Amino acid sequence: MNVKPMAEIEAFLRPYAEAMGIELVEVKWDARTRSLTVFLDREGGIDLVTCEAFHRSIDLPLDELDPTFGAAYTLNCSSLGLDRPFRTARDFERHIGEAVEVHLYAPVGGKKLYEGELLGFDGSSVRISCGGEEKVFPFASCAKVCLLIEV
Repeated sequence: MNVKPMAEIEAFLRPYAEAMGIELVEVKWDARTRSLTVFLDREGGIDLVTCEAFHRSIDLPLDELDPTFGAAYTLNCSSLGLDRPFRTARDFERHIGEAVEVHLYAPVGGKKLYEGELLGFDGSSVRISCGGEEKVFPFASCAKVCLLIEV
């Protein structure tokens, strides 16, 4: 099934999100389920009511854009979830000073998982305070950086 480029769909939908005061973070296509999922975020998080309202606001305009060239698909609008990986500089900026997990591809100091307070991100490295010590990891060596969720 042919699908328009995700960047084109994101650019088309971004003004609708901005008009509602929310951030469109990512649009993903799942060929297996033939579904288009729009991931949303904003300060304080996204609730079901917001997802539904955004879905309603983009349903008809998306039909006009025709992202699947006339083929049927399912449209989903979702929050990113608390444990989602940080992907953009904005993700890191939003969580400076909060507890995070840094998962590494290869061990550093005998460990592949570090937990600590996020101190900064400069586009190429992640800085955390871990046990009173500052640790710096090249972003390319990080498999995942996300909020630390304590249960």
